[in-house]
Amino acid sequence: MKLSLVVPCYNEAENVAAFQQAVMAAFDGCGYDYEIIFVNDGSKDATLHNLKKLHAAQACPVKVISFARNFGKEAGIYAGLQHAVGEYTALIDADLQQRPEIVRDMVKILDEQPETDVVAAYQDRRSESKVLSFFKKSFYALINRLSKVTLQPDASDFRTFRASVRESILELGEYHRFSKGIFAWVGYETCFIPYTACERAAGTTKWSFWKLFEYALEGIVGYSTAPLRLATVLGGVSGIAALLYLVWVVLEKIIRDISVPGYPTIIVLILFFGSMQLFCIGIIGEYVGRIFEQCKDRPIYIAKEVLTYEEK
Repeated sequence: MKLSLVVPCYNEAENVAAFQQAVMAAFDGCGYDYEIIFVNDGSKDATLHNLKKLHAAQACPVKVISFARNFGKEAGIYAGLQHAVGEYTALIDADLQQRPEIVRDMVKILDEQPETDVVAAYQDRRSESKVLSFFKKSFYALINRLSKVTLQPDASDFRTFRASVRESILELGEYHRFSKGIFAWVGYETCFIPYTACERAAGTTKWSFWKLFEYALEGIVGYSTAPLRLATVLGGVSGIAALLYLVWVVLEKIIRDISVPGYPTIIVLILFFGSMQLFCIGIIGEYVGRIFEQCKDRPIYIAKEVLTYEEK
């Protein structure tokens, strides 16, 4: 098998058939075999029903992995990689914003450049709001300053890579997964190419602002210990500030015989240091919570049903 296309799906009932047709059209006459691995991530609509129809027809080799509930896109990617058998593996969305024709170009680059292990796509033009664009740029600037690995701005999960990269990623069994960080962490020679996202074939995006915020927080906490150091720095700075304030109060009393009003000062200091302590505890809590969940050693996903084309 030359190529495995891993396609996480959540409420994509209207898109999966169109996606398969687009893949078949893009790879018609390519000269090599491929498979499509659909991962149904606990969809609430008719996604699984439509995937079973595609699997029954087998217009091209189709595998279907259906989760017992919604585990998230990262778990869907991991499950797809576990069932991929191709020399190359591609990650692509089912909504056709990422075109299969670009995957064929990625395969060509890997064939022509043996030194390249990963071909990743980044959006050269975005149609999103300026506010969202600002927050995304700020996130990449922040995480690249805090983390020991470097993330390519605007690079998505849309990429194609060799089997050796796939095996390295599968060795990382962490429960909280951040695929952009994982690809950066495992290394390998990566070629970045630009692409323009198309309009969704049907349906609406599953990524709200708050989901993107949680995903960004996952990346920062998962790939940097700088926030923990921030708590130490804040404690040191506040301690120095308190000492300087104490000296100032004493000097005001000795030299100028001015008594600093006590009640407002005490209230302000209590609120300031109390909020700082809660902030630092919150940072520590984010890390402790992830340690707690990882120590449970629960599976990244639970597959309720797995359909392979070998059965057909």
